[in-house]
Amino acid sequence: MSQVIFIGAGPGDPELLTVKAYEKIKNAQVILYAGSLVNPEVFRHCPESAEIESSASMDLEEMTDYMIQRVKEGKEVLRLHTGDPSLYGAIAEQIRKLEASGIPYEVIPGISSFLAGAAAMKKELTLPGKSQTVIISRMAGRTPVPEKENLKSLAAHQASLILFLSAAQVQQVQQDCLTAYSPETPVAIAYRVGWPDQRIIRGRLQSLPELMENAGIRKTALIYIGDFLKAEGDDSLLYDAAFTHEYREGKNS
Repeated sequence: MSQVIFIGAGPGDPELLTVKAYEKIKNAQVILYAGSLVNPEVFRHCPESAEIESSASMDLEEMTDYMIQRVKEGKEVLRLHTGDPSLYGAIAEQIRKLEASGIPYEVIPGISSFLAGAAAMKKELTLPGKSQTVIISRMAGRTPVPEKENLKSLAAHQASLILFLSAAQVQQVQQDCLTAYSPETPVAIAYRVGWPDQRIIRGRLQSLPELMENAGIRKTALIYIGDFLKAEGDDSLLYDAAFTHEYREGKNS
């Protein structure tokens, strides 16, 4: 059946596509991709006959009208979003339009840039003894953030904090985070994760704005904050020789 398939195209590296996404793209009829956010390399293996359009200049009505029309023509439409579409992917409003028109759809998840960034840094976000909680958020901009999710209240947990879409407001990020985190808390800036010009910049919260200013980074970057960025941490109980679980009897100490 013809339908719309929302696909997480990953952070940029075409080799980080899921097999399911790759198979769909390899046989694509129509691709509508999220402009400069999705690396065109991810659909370089699609058929020459495929209709490929960027949604960069389209508003919501134009995007959904385009998809609906192609489905009604009997075509399968691949709607490519960067990273994983469930994080800041703006798919909910598209889905509402499709449902109102009786258009079937499905969603294929992708690797989010925050995971690719952690991999690039070779870091575990949930490091025993440091943090067992990951908070993903953003600063308020033209898109507001609910007051109950303001950064000061999130920072109070001192968990592993990852901020999307906040590079342009780094001064406020620092100010809000210093209400809870120590100035010496390690930070990392992951710029254009998964793209050929990817950069990882490390430092301390006290110098976060300067780090970004010196690097000339004002957008397309993730900000990581937390002690998980330190090398040291406790060992997991899971692999402790004395720890008993369903598949292994712990050894006597």
